[in-house]
Amino acid sequence: MQIKPILSALRRHKSGTILIALQIALTLAIVCNALFIVHERVDKVNRTTGLDETNLIAVSNDYVGAPEDFTPLMKTDLQTLRSLPGVVDAYVTNSYPLRQGGWSTGVQTDPDSKAKGQSTALYFGDEHALKTLGVRLIAGRNFNAGETVTVGRQQQPGTAQVIVTKALADKVFPDGNALGKVIYLAKGKPSTIIGIVEKLTTPWIQNDFVEGDYVTIMPVMFNSSFQQFLVRTQPGQEDAVFKAIPPALYATNRMRVLPDKVGIRKFEEVRRRAYDADRGMAILMSVVCGVLLAITAAGIVGLSSFWVGQRRKQIGVRRALGARRSDILSYFMTENFLIALVGVIVGVILAVGLSQWMFTHFEMKRLSLTYVAIGVVALLALGQAAVFAPALRASRVSPVEATRSV
Repeated sequence: MQIKPILSALRRHKSGTILIALQIALTLAIVCNALFIVHERVDKVNRTTGLDETNLIAVSNDYVGAPEDFTPLMKTDLQTLRSLPGVVDAYVTNSYPLRQGGWSTGVQTDPDSKAKGQSTALYFGDEHALKTLGVRLIAGRNFNAGETVTVGRQQQPGTAQVIVTKALADKVFPDGNALGKVIYLAKGKPSTIIGIVEKLTTPWIQNDFVEGDYVTIMPVMFNSSFQQFLVRTQPGQEDAVFKAIPPALYATNRMRVLPDKVGIRKFEEVRRRAYDADRGMAILMSVVCGVLLAITAAGIVGLSSFWVGQRRKQIGVRRALGARRSDILSYFMTENFLIALVGVIVGVILAVGLSQWMFTHFEMKRLSLTYVAIGVVALLALGQAAVFAPALRASRVSPVEATRSV
C-alpha cells in the first residue's frame, strides 16, 4: 500500500493539502444544511390545504361608505355570485387557507379556566362553506341556514354551533369523542361541536399553527366593510366566472373596491403568492449548492493537475523502476481520497455546529444526520471523480517523456 509515501508527499505540500481539505469541509457543512433547508421548503410548498383547490376563486371586497349594517350588502353579493352561470356555490368569510391573515383564539373545555387553551384559527361561514371549500365532513352535520348569526367588530364571536378539524378535535379531546362536546371560544359563550372535517389548514404558513391544522368554523356573517368571498365553479367554467365576477359585483353596487393584485384570484394564484418566498429560497439554496460543488470539484482538479505537473520526474522514475499505469493512477486517487477524508471529517463537525447555531438563533429544525451521511458520500465521490482525469493523465506519462521533460 502506498499510504506512507503519500503522507510524506502531502507533508511537503501542506498549504495545498490544508486548503483543499478546508474547502471540502466548508462545502460539506454548507451543502448539507442548504439541502436540508431546500427539502423543508419543498415540503412546505407542497403541503395540502384540505381544500379542493381546483375551480376555486377568492374575492377580496372592500365596501366604500359607512352603512350601519353591511349584512344586506353581503347577502346581495352572495345572491349575485351564486346566480352567475357556471357557479356551484359561494359564501362570505373572514379568511381561508394560505390567505396569510385571519383570526385566532384559544379553545377551553372549562368555562372557568384561566389557561390560554389550545390555539385555533377561526373561519366564519355558513351552510354553503363546506361545499364551496370542498372539504370532507367526516362526522356530525353541516350548519343549518338558521344558525348563522351576524357579529360586529367589537364582539367576540362564540356561536352555539361550531365545526372543527379532526386535528383540533383530537387535540382537545384525545379520547376521540369530540362530537357533541361543548367548548368555549369566547368567555361565557359555550359552543357545541356539531361537525368534524377531515383537514383544513390555517391561513398562515409561518407560525406554530402550521403543524397543527387546528381550525374552527363558525356560522358567522362578519359585519365589516372588508370581506372575503369564495366561489366554487363548475369544471371548465373557472375562466368564464373569473371574468364575470367584477362586472356582476359592480353592477349590483359600484360603491366597492376590488384591489388590483388581490381583488379576484384563482386559488392557484393564492397558493403561488403564499409560497413565493419559500420557492425563491429553495431555488437560491440549490444554486448555492451547485456553485459550491462545482468550485470544490474545480479546486481538486486544479490542485491535482498542478501536483501531477510537479511530479513528472517522480512519475518517470517510478515508471522506469517498473510501476504500472494502474499504480500511478491509484497513487493519485488514494492521495486525493485521504485529503477528502480529512475534509469530510472536519465538515461533519462544521455541519452539525452550523445546524445547532441556526436551530438556536432562527428556530429552525436540527439537521438530519441522513443529510450529513449523504453529503459525506457525495463529497468523497465528487473528489474521486474530479481527480480521475489528472490521475489518468499522469498514468499515461511514459518514463522517457517524464524524465526528459524535467
